[in-house]
Amino acid sequence: MHTVVERELELKLVLSPERSIPVPARLTYRTDDPYAVHIAFHIGSEYPVHWTFARELLVEGVFRPSGHGDVRVWPTKIEGCGVILIALTSPDGDALLEAPAAQVSAWLERTLRVVPPGSEAEQLGIDEALAELLVPAPGGLVGGGRADELYLRDPWPSDESQEGEA
Repeated sequence: MHTVVERELELKLVLSPERSIPVPARLTYRTDDPYAVHIAFHIGSEYPVHWTFARELLVEGVFRPSGHGDVRVWPTKIEGCGVILIALTSPDGDALLEAPAAQVSAWLERTLRVVPPGSEAEQLGIDEALAELLVPAPGGLVGGGRADELYLRDPWPSDESQEGEA
């Protein structure tokens, strides 16, 4: 069973230093995708705009400038209030969003309690899946022969007829 941590909040799309517009958004964290955070922006279109990036980038961006390329995050103060700035770049354009630091930090704290940093791989079950794949069959036999024979057989038999075949 997977856990989902969500938070609805209002961001500000910064149009200029003097002008911004409110943008409703939803932050989502899912334990079945433990390395990522998802943000859906509701911009008045039929479908929200979705962005996904590393949770670690957002966690670090709460304290200091983080990221490069398509997603950059950094803390600042605007009119005495702590905010998180999120710069997004895509082929369709650029956006600078302002998020309330206290709300983002509280939501991130909830995600970190659900999946502590460094334990993300445990959520994916990779070790268990690999162990299951690597368990030898009883008696070392696979398909009626020894397991080592799997590596000795040609996986792509020749399409050419063997001598004496019609």
